[in-house]
Amino acid sequence: MKTKPDLKFNQLWNISFGFFGVQIAYALQSANISRIFATLGADPHNLSYFWILPPLMGMVVQPLVGYFSDKTWLGRWGRRIPYLLIGALAAVIVMCLLPNAGSFGLTIAGAMTFGLIALMFLDTSINMAMQPFKMMVGDMVNEKQKAKAYSIQSFLCNAGSLVGYIFPFLFTAIGIANIAPEGVVPDSVKWSFYVGAAILILCVIYTISHVKEYTPQQMAEFNAAANAESATDQQASAEMSPAQKKHAIRVFFEVGLVQFFCWAAFMYMWTYTNGTIADTVWKTTDAASEGYQKAGNWVGILFAVQAIGSVLWAVVLPQFKNIKLAYAVSLVIGGIGFAMVPYIDNQYMLFVPYFLIGFAWAAMLAMPFTMVTNAFEGSSRMGTALGLFNCTICVPQIVAAALGGLLLAAMNSVQGNMLLLAGILLIVGAGCVFIIEDKKHKN
Repeated sequence: MKTKPDLKFNQLWNISFGFFGVQIAYALQSANISRIFATLGADPHNLSYFWILPPLMGMVVQPLVGYFSDKTWLGRWGRRIPYLLIGALAAVIVMCLLPNAGSFGLTIAGAMTFGLIALMFLDTSINMAMQPFKMMVGDMVNEKQKAKAYSIQSFLCNAGSLVGYIFPFLFTAIGIANIAPEGVVPDSVKWSFYVGAAILILCVIYTISHVKEYTPQQMAEFNAAANAESATDQQASAEMSPAQKKHAIRVFFEVGLVQFFCWAAFMYMWTYTNGTIADTVWKTTDAASEGYQKAGNWVGILFAVQAIGSVLWAVVLPQFKNIKLAYAVSLVIGGIGFAMVPYIDNQYMLFVPYFLIGFAWAAMLAMPFTMVTNAFEGSSRMGTALGLFNCTICVPQIVAAALGGLLLAAMNSVQGNMLLLAGILLIVGAGCVFIIEDKKHKN
């Protein structure tokens, strides 16, 4: 019975290479959305509400992409690649519009409405482009190589993040303006989005031209072979047994519980880092000030340091013999990093906590998907499962964003306190790692 073959390194690399470009777009969004809306005139207590739309759109779009791509086959274009291409093309258009929300002569309310609509379409398109990469690894990589494949994807993800995060700082350094009239986003941010859009489409074209997906017939053979390995008294089939499904669903929800605490924590990092370091390092809370815009550039540098920490820690993670221990340790270290941030008033010393936060990010990028795709190995609905699993990323962000303003007010309106809360959430998530059932795949 035919099983998925081992792939060469360059084949694993090609499957995920386009993720580099998609992650540049995602990094630009993550590091600059609070800055953009604060520049347009948003109150700090309302900043988290602008973050509800991105995960909400992800929760809607990614399960649909998974469900429909499971049933799609367009010959040479495969079943995941068409969605990847459409999402990337849409993202390029919106990336050129979003940073111009304050440049069209609209009122403050009009600029924010335009920005909000653009953000909705940006996150929809990024999610549509991002999900197929995870699904292609699930489809095309055998169980033995899956951890390696997701590690490569994690590396490309962090490399893309690194580039996207430093763009505003880099463009400011080469002379592009980092200040603008009140209510207008600086050119350094605009050019970051323009160049990021160009890189995104080029990377996606590379993946499309170098990857050929397995046909439906091949996938049916692979699924039957995977289930035959686990079959006892039943005849091998192209679908999972009831016991396999029960195990997979249990792993899905247990990993999802860990995800809840982790993604809520990172939502508060993305939302409140800019305001925190503007206050603690540049001693300003005025979004129109030069100090606030400098803080915005420095946020990108700190997030880049986080990406470097993540890349380096991703090399260490496979050395752990126990995957749960590796996951939990990573989250605890990241939680300590979050807790350090509000107490540091030197911009360079902030490299330390954000480097540590990268350890948690590395684990979050690789381990949940490794656990879940291994649990669903042999299912003909892998794409649907991964699309639904994305809800464990989106729901905690929506909940965290909806509560952000209330929690900030309860914490004396000090944005740094929200990063302390993020540290606590990561440590709670680390404790939840040990309830995950992993009988089939112990390391």
